[in-house]
Amino acid sequence: MQAEEQISKLLLIRNGQDMGYHFLLPIRHIIYITKQVDIYSLAKLQIKIKIMAKQRQRLVEVPFSKTECGVDFYINTAYGGECPWVLTEHEVFKTDFFEIFFIKKANGYVLIDYRKINLKDGMVLIVKPHQQQEWHIDEAALDYEFLIFREDFMRTFIADKFFVYRLQYCQQTETPPYLMCSGNECEEYQRLLKKIRAELRQPQADSYHIIVSVLYYLLAIMNRHYTLEYQLPQAAPKNYYAFQFAELMETHIHKLQRVQDYASLLKISRITLNHSVMAQYGVSATYLLKQRLLAEIKNELLFTSKSISEIAYAFSFPEPPHLMRFFKQQTGKTCREFQEDYKNGVYE
Repeated sequence: MQAEEQISKLLLIRNGQDMGYHFLLPIRHIIYITKQVDIYSLAKLQIKIKIMAKQRQRLVEVPFSKTECGVDFYINTAYGGECPWVLTEHEVFKTDFFEIFFIKKANGYVLIDYRKINLKDGMVLIVKPHQQQEWHIDEAALDYEFLIFREDFMRTFIADKFFVYRLQYCQQTETPPYLMCSGNECEEYQRLLKKIRAELRQPQADSYHIIVSVLYYLLAIMNRHYTLEYQLPQAAPKNYYAFQFAELMETHIHKLQRVQDYASLLKISRITLNHSVMAQYGVSATYLLKQRLLAEIKNELLFTSKSISEIAYAFSFPEPPHLMRFFKQQTGKTCREFQEDYKNGVYE
């Protein structure tokens, strides 16, 4: 009995305080370990758990798998309870698809890249592809539905290739990547998710078109709610310049850091581009560009082993001091201070 109590204490790592890690082991690992009690000594068992823990600390890239999801398309939706431990199986991970979490009963918080988000009841959380995630939750007590999809799922059907760039919650940097929904809004979202789920589980000849149509509508009304909640521009765009600018930044941010460079690529004036960006996103083109660059630099500082000199070279700064000066101007912190704050649990 004493050995069992010791093992239980070992397995129930409360927020990592006992062993210096910030997670609970996946349930299948716990089950496996407890079955080996007669084989391993307690000392060896502790070593085994530490090895598993270190393996979980590595950044894992999770691609969309139609086979694992049991679907025919690059989209899926389900209740959290139907897919236990998917959020805490890996301590740190990122995916190649959009994830939207409709949270009914919340607990804990999540780190998305360098940003800490305290989870709340009635929250709709949006995570974009390739964003680093680290969930600090009691997953068994988290009541939520999720919707995941790859961007190319829509691109094959929707003629508007800039649709994702129209979504304010996918482009804004100052406002958080979530919205708080009312009871009526939650019911509407749940109704639409149920429709998608039904088409996925019993697909018919026209299911693909119905799913895309419902998804398009869901994302659009979420965008409407988001713009209202954070008082963002809602006017219909007069041109595509702002969306093209956002798209170009995705591929050229490492080399081009002047608005004029992007205006030249679009064959328009800097003033025209700025007016378009201001009308669509409510900030200047210069501000949007600097925030996009800053976000990239922050991720490099926190989640790679690159030196400041290497990062400066990767982003085409003439010298490392130029990068450090830019970072201090934008954040009020040095690069080292930013890194130390994150290590010490001081998040944005």
